[in-house]
Amino acid sequence: MGCFCAVPEEFYCEVLLLDESKLSLTSQQQGVKKSTKGSVVLDYVFRHLNLVEIDYFGLRYCDKNHQTYWLDPAKTISEHKDLISTGPPYTLYFGVKFYAEDPCKLKEEITRYQFFLQVKQDVLQGRLPCPFNIAAQLGAYAIQSELGDYDPYKNLAGYVSEYRYVPDQKEELEEAIERIHKTLMGQVPAVAESNYLSVAKSLEMYGVDLHPVYGENNSEYFLGLTPVGLVVYKNKKQVGKYFWPRITKIHFKETQFELRVVGKDCSETSFFFETRNKVACKHLWKCCVEHHTFFRIPENDPNTLSRKLSKLGSLGSRHRYSGRTASQMCRDLSIQLPRPDQRVERSRSKTYPKRSALTQQPGSNNLEQVMTNGENVENEGTTKIIAPSPIKSSKKVKRDNSPDTQRSKASAPWEENGSARYSTVQYNVFINPYV
Repeated sequence: MGCFCAVPEEFYCEVLLLDESKLSLTSQQQGVKKSTKGSVVLDYVFRHLNLVEIDYFGLRYCDKNHQTYWLDPAKTISEHKDLISTGPPYTLYFGVKFYAEDPCKLKEEITRYQFFLQVKQDVLQGRLPCPFNIAAQLGAYAIQSELGDYDPYKNLAGYVSEYRYVPDQKEELEEAIERIHKTLMGQVPAVAESNYLSVAKSLEMYGVDLHPVYGENNSEYFLGLTPVGLVVYKNKKQVGKYFWPRITKIHFKETQFELRVVGKDCSETSFFFETRNKVACKHLWKCCVEHHTFFRIPENDPNTLSRKLSKLGSLGSRHRYSGRTASQMCRDLSIQLPRPDQRVERSRSKTYPKRSALTQQPGSNNLEQVMTNGENVENEGTTKIIAPSPIKSSKKVKRDNSPDTQRSKASAPWEENGSARYSTVQYNVFINPYV
């Protein structure tokens, strides 16, 4: 009589970490299967990295259209249909999900180190642009963390060119980094990384999670989720900023996204945007709910929390952020932090041949122009592991939701720092945006 024993489920997943290393998760070694909850997968990663301040971090994945999503801790792997359709094997990207408003105040050195790696990657891949002087300062702190004090006998001419800090890095910047590096004597890696974060947190695009949307007459906008609120960009200029405490409702229906805001006169105004499809609209809504909950909802009043969550709900969707809020993490006394005798193992960055051994590339040395071109990320300045961008470029289309409709490319709003105010009676644009 034949044997009809069930064939063991094979599962293989690679988690790409911020230090460019990989963590393999398999059904044989860790017992991870498609029926495993996302929270279990996250726990494996957190234990591997020795992280305790875990609620700032998450795992992302790309669908076949290169749109990125966060792994939901409450769902099984198999319930992430867009992930399952890409494998096996499956690829997850570890990274910062909620950027601390002041990362220097994170309690543990290992947490600050992971933030340092994430922000350094953001700068390198063009998601966090900065002017020349700031780029040089950040590069100097990064190389101080990597190499320690400048040593003329070890750090020979062109040593900075062995590392990559910005897209399409130029020799002019490397010379500036070297000059500043010589002044940072005595800074241990933890101090240099903290100084790096102290400078980076002041940049306009620090921690901004961008989502492409459309407004009046199909005009293109970007909604940026930040630690302090939601920022609106149009034509590469900031045209609206809504702080989380003033946002009273986040709603979506089909491809329409609604944001309701309380103004300074206590009146409520709703702003409407269109997204490219239903999936993108729901994804934007989920990200907004999670950011609003993490950064601004008080945890000491259950009635207030429930009331606010109910206003953020949309149709039949029941998505809720289940982790701790930023306020709860700061007040959590269940674990004494920082833990005593914790040692941070730092990985070496990928190196390249010195510039003196390379053929000089023609072109401008204007770093500010280079850094605002987010599409140069895959050139010389890329790291070994390329994490997916938090957003997928959108394209203008007719509102027929047809998958076959051709779309033109959208522009990321980081080339200019605008602060224009708009006043209009059209509610799908902006009324007194800085509220």
